[in-house]
Amino acid sequence: MSKSSKRAAFPSTSIALAVAFLLLLAACGGAETANAEPEVETPEAVEPGTTVRLLTHDSFSVSDGLFDNFTLETGIDVEVVNAGDAGELVARAILTAGQPEADVLFGVDNTFLQRALDADIFTAYESSGLASVPDELELDPDNRVTPIDYGDVCLNYWKDAFPNGGPSSLADLTRPEFASTFVTMDPEASSPGFAFLLATIATYGDDGWQDYWQQLADGGVTVTSGWSDAYYGEFVAGGGDKAIVTSYATSPVAEMIFATTDIDEPPTGVVADSCFRQVEFAGVLAGTEHADAAGALIDFMLSETFQADIPLNMFVFPANSTVAAPPSFAEWATDVDDPLILSPAEIEEGRSEWTEEWAEIVLR
Repeated sequence: MSKSSKRAAFPSTSIALAVAFLLLLAACGGAETANAEPEVETPEAVEPGTTVRLLTHDSFSVSDGLFDNFTLETGIDVEVVNAGDAGELVARAILTAGQPEADVLFGVDNTFLQRALDADIFTAYESSGLASVPDELELDPDNRVTPIDYGDVCLNYWKDAFPNGGPSSLADLTRPEFASTFVTMDPEASSPGFAFLLATIATYGDDGWQDYWQQLADGGVTVTSGWSDAYYGEFVAGGGDKAIVTSYATSPVAEMIFATTDIDEPPTGVVADSCFRQVEFAGVLAGTEHADAAGALIDFMLSETFQADIPLNMFVFPANSTVAAPPSFAEWATDVDDPLILSPAEIEEGRSEWTEEWAEIVLR
């Protein structure tokens, strides 16, 4: 199995910030969601009062009352069912394949997509909203899943810790002054941690990423189990002494929005050359008794109402290219014009071997 360095050729973005930011945002509400014209019509086969169950990860966050718009337009109610992180979400859906506990799944990303597709947990549905989604985000040609949002996992650094400038590339991170102050997450336990491992594999290939990580380990890299432990524990932002952390291209946006003092610019910088692209999808679960209503919900998730609500609730960019991100994203999110990528098939093929090798190098 041979991997080469790969980069995407579509616009910049940022990945969903972890639970700590989401909990703060939930209290703030989101974008205006009322529209004069219905965006989704009720399918003829849907009985009035039908309830669609949406299975999603624990970081899912939308404005209060957002789904009321969908219910008013279609008569379909939405019940949200949370199922842990993205990996747990997919595992749970696989265990109930063919007899799903919900009708729609949202939150599988490209790092788990192939596993979900191989398990046949979805049934094909081609939303009319796909006309506004860039082709580069449509990773399943059979339309078993629909792109809803996208973003980037990137190295972040605390600007004041580096008066002569922070790292500007993955290669810079191996320098002693940077490696010793870097904190990342265990890729076997953390989605951003795994995404950063994939970034190094996409950059250095199967024959080079191990040496790169050996240099990081020798330089004193710190590893935590999750993002919150790293960002709000070890990293300067949370009172720690580490000045470089695996986080998101949108972290500076959140730092500005939730700053407790007046600041003119984000205290964190982003290393754009380190960013790994993630795309989140929704799909109709195979075996649902409400396939038409489930498809209508996916149409709504690609509508302007839902897509405009995404950025300031989940800190990701909308997949619908006709919906602009808010001004705070344009001002403070880092542009990632050339993100690192690996195909879903490559990721699933290499996952176990890569994480086992990583553990041997870094943890033992």
